[in-house]
Formats: sequence, C-alpha cells, structure tokens
Amino acid sequence: MASSLIKLGILDLRIGRPVAGGAMIARHEGRIVLVDGGIPGERVRARVSRAQRDVIFASVTEVLEPDADRRQVGGDQSCGGHSYAHIAYDRQRELKSELIADGLNRLGRLAWTTPIPVMPSPERGYRMRARLHVRGGRVGFLKEGTHRVCDAAQTRQLLPETESVLGEIAQCLLAARLRHSIKIELAENLTGNERVLHVMLGRRDDTSHIAGLGRCSGVTGLTASRPGGQIQTVAGVPTVGDPLALMTPVSGTQSVTRRAASFFQANRFLLPRLVSQVCQRVRLGPVLDLYTGVGLFATALAAQGIGPITAVEGDTVAAEDLSTNARAFGQRLQPVHASVEEFLAGIPRPSAETVIVDPPRSGMSRTAIERLAAAQPGRLIYVGCDVATLARDVGKFSRAGYAVRHLEAFDFFPNTPHVEILATLDLTNAARQ
Repeated sequence: MASSLIKLGILDLRIGRPVAGGAMIARHEGRIVLVDGGIPGERVRARVSRAQRDVIFASVTEVLEPDADRRQVGGDQSCGGHSYAHIAYDRQRELKSELIADGLNRLGRLAWTTPIPVMPSPERGYRMRARLHVRGGRVGFLKEGTHRVCDAAQTRQLLPETESVLGEIAQCLLAARLRHSIKIELAENLTGNERVLHVMLGRRDDTSHIAGLGRCSGVTGLTASRPGGQIQTVAGVPTVGDPLALMTPVSGTQSVTRRAASFFQANRFLLPRLVSQVCQRVRLGPVLDLYTGVGLFATALAAQGIGPITAVEGDTVAAEDLSTNARAFGQRLQPVHASVEEFLAGIPRPSAETVIVDPPRSGMSRTAIERLAAAQPGRLIYVGCDVATLARDVGKFSRAGYAVRHLEAFDFFPNTPHVEILATLDLTNAARQ
C-alpha cells in the first residue's frame, strides 16, 4: 500500500489542523496525510514524498484555494527554522496556541478550554544561539530533512551583522585543511556586541586549522573541541555575558556568562520577559532549580535576594559555567553537578517550596517525575520548548495531585512551529500528605 500511495505523486487535499513538527493534517482515502507548507482550511495540491502504513507525507506544490493569511516567502522555505514563514505572523501565534491546548487535552489528558496567550517576538534577528553546519566551504543551516547546507541569511533569524560574520567564516574555512565536515555553535549576548564560536572538530583536525576564525570581525572569542576532548580556548574571550539588570529589577553588576557549548535560551527579545515571569512566580522560601543550565533563573533570583537556591545541572560544560556564575552569590546559590535523577535520589525529601524545571526537548524522565512528585513541593514552575513533552509531563503531575494555575507561551521561534511554554502548578490541598 505504501508504494502505491507514493506512485500517486500529487494529491488534492483540504488542509486541517496543525500538528507538532510544522506539518498540517489532511486526509486521503481515509488515511492521514501530514502536509508541509499548508494553512488550515486551504485546498492544495501536494506531492507525496514518502508513505508508511497509516501516514502519508507530502509537501504543497500548488495552492488552489489560499487562506487570507498566506504570505509570500523569500528564499527557500525548507531552510531550517522557516517552515511557518508562509503564514501571517499573528496567525502563527494562533496556531501555536491551538497546538498547546490540543497537546494538553490529547497528551496530558487535561480538559483545557482557556485560550493560551503567545507573546510575540520580532521576526528579524531574534536568534542569539545557533548551530551552523559546514559542508564544502559553505556555512549555514541544514535544509529540513537533509544534510545539505542552506543560506542562513534567507531565514532572517540572525542579526545582519551575524550574517556578515558567516560570510567571513566561510572564506576562512576555504583556506583551512579540515579533514571532516564540522559543526559550529554560535553564541551571542542580548545586545549582539559579544559573539563566540565553538568549533566541533574531527578527531584528526588541529586547532591551528581554524585559528583564522578568531580574526573575523565581530568574533570576540573562539573555542574548539574534538570528540570526547576538553574545550580549548583558541582566541579571544571564550564567553559571552549579560548583566542580570537587563532581565531582573536589580541594580547590581552581576552577570550571567556562558560558553557557546553550553545550552542557553535563543530569543534575545523575549528572554528578559520569560525570566521576569518565572521570578514573579517563585514563592518565598528555598528554591530548587533543576536542569538549570548555566544558572539563568537561579542567578536572576539570587540577584534579587531570593533564596537559598540549589541549582542542579548534569552537563559538564554547563555545570562549569554554572559554578562560575554562582560565585558572586556565596551561600545563597549552591551549584550541584549531577543529573536530576541522581540528585533527587540522593536526598530523602527536598525542602524547597518552589521547584523550577527547564528540561531538554525530550522532557523529564519518568524517574525524575515520580521522585519530584513524591517530594510534594508546594509549587512547580515548568519551562518547556516542546508542546508534546510538556503536555505529557504536566499531565503526569496533574494526576499526582498538582493543578495548573497559570499557563502562557512565548514565541521564541518565529516562523517555526516551536514555542516556549511556561506552566505554573500548585499542589492541591487534597494531595498533601
């Protein structure tokens, strides 16, 4: 059946609701079709790319009945981070709100009916953290579902100054004698005046091959590592940093710094708002910050005099940056290098009144959820970038006795189906032991 469906080539479809990942649902002869490039309500022709037993995958080739919210797209829409670019921006936010509510109902098994606000972001130059790929002298993002490099500038995610830097990087790498295709992690600060590159080399590549990257205009630091090896500083200052006063109501000089290899939030325009909203929802008393990364929320809270705070991070590089950031706050902020599962197993019952969790896209493990729910902190603040895993995890906490008190989203990734979500959950009186 799958091969016969592929032979159909072009399907005439009516586009239905959005699904996580960027596609829209349609149906053909009773089977689900996941269509890229559509808008709910449109009638389109779509080319089948592949088919499984129950699902067909296709991309729009012609719009027969366009939606009023369809807009022109400059460049190649398949270039990474561009899959919603054909949809008017306000409609994108509506679709993301629908995706979150649908996830909470279907995956979280919650009866969620309240509209979920999605805070808008400028579409141009929002991204201050990105992974770049180098293939055949080209530097950019990958085309969706391929290993082919495409021009990052056409997606408009990066600052114009950063796009210029990418051109210089490509010229430098043409002269380098690298044996393998490489990846580059790029990190900038909020204002864009600090920019660090981290190059992931092949085992036989030498840092001397990339030294020229440190001389590119706009690059303030360059680091590198080989598989399984330590991070080396090749040129400049290896970190970027932001004063906490840009994100919290403090007047001090403390900053949160990080290397390009450490995880950090990507949207420079909405990050201060997210930090502010998380801090406002923290109750007085001890705070436990899990999956803390370099300590963004923990340092913001400590700078306001809130604490004591225990910040837990399992990644070695991020944990090192966390320890550096925590020094300014003394006993108020205690960094811990351990996985969340190991940390929760090592203490009989956390004393924190508020627990913040900001897990990776895969969400929390079953063990972490069970151990945290058994500890019964009064408030959970969950920050997540994946609708499906957040809905799944929030649903599990709900069944463990927590009620969702507040939910909002931040459009950290314009022109994509991805969205950052903030959920606040409180332990119900009935669940307290």
